[in-house]
Amino acid sequence: MTRDAKLRDDRLVFYANDVERLEGELDGFLELSSARCAFLIDRDGHLVTRRGEPMTQSLESVAALIAGSFAATREMARQLGENEFTILFHQGARDSIQLQLVGDRTLLAIVFDQRTNLGLVRFYAKEAARRLEGVFGEIATRPASAASDALSDKFSADATAALDKLF
Repeated sequence: MTRDAKLRDDRLVFYANDVERLEGELDGFLELSSARCAFLIDRDGHLVTRRGEPMTQSLESVAALIAGSFAATREMARQLGENEFTILFHQGARDSIQLQLVGDRTLLAIVFDQRTNLGLVRFYAKEAARRLEGVFGEIATRPASAASDALSDKFSADATAALDKLF
């Protein structure tokens, strides 16, 4: 398999209904756990979606830092004889964050404060991760024809006509 073909196979394509399902799972998790917010981030550091309280920081920067932290910890795990650590936890004076691997390529980042505790977050995050992994599995195994079904039969002709008008 060529490198380009592998990149295409590894890429997940999200449609509006996919994001709605992911956001619904995050909303349910946030309600049960009383966490402040939750992010879904791919391992490359791209934000998939975020739910919960707004943050003043740049979401793209936070997502990239989370992915970098997870990547660095993966190497630490290998040095200690583990394949990887699937859950990371950082505790601050006001806020804490739990990072959890969901499937092979997505991270669930949960920001929480004193309104809840680590035990509740971990308890509900385990089920949320299982449910999210199911959604990601469905997206990854969706037939290629499902993507083409999203466009009308006349899309190609309409696009060509629109481009011809520009020139």
